[in-house]
Amino acid sequence: MLDFTPLEKAIFRLEEGLNRYQQDISDVQIRDGLIQRFEFTYELSHKMLKRYLIAVSPNPELYDGISFQDLIRTGNEYGLLQGEWLDWKQYREMRSRTSHTYDEDTAILVVQGIPKF
Repeated sequence: MLDFTPLEKAIFRLEEGLNRYQQDISDVQIRDGLIQRFEFTYELSHKMLKRYLIAVSPNPELYDGISFQDLIRTGNEYGLLQGEWLDWKQYREMRSRTSHTYDEDTAILVVQGIPKF
């Protein structure tokens, strides 16, 4: 059985960070922490999704080389995700932006997308 506690804690911490940031959106330090929480939660969410699908599948090797898009679509087919492929594509783009470049405009765009995540 998979332990979802780390993901639950990550989601809680992300929500906690979002609530704190919404109290004072001028606090750059809180904003940066919120972005880091998003990055961690995003990474953990799709890794846990893949682990779950492998665990419940009668044919786990199907998921060895699965593309991100197919992973998300499969998760949606099982009713495991909130949001469709286009939402998750946006989250992936947000995550990519934070890992490749980090400037004020990027930070603002990413923070604006977090509430939907």
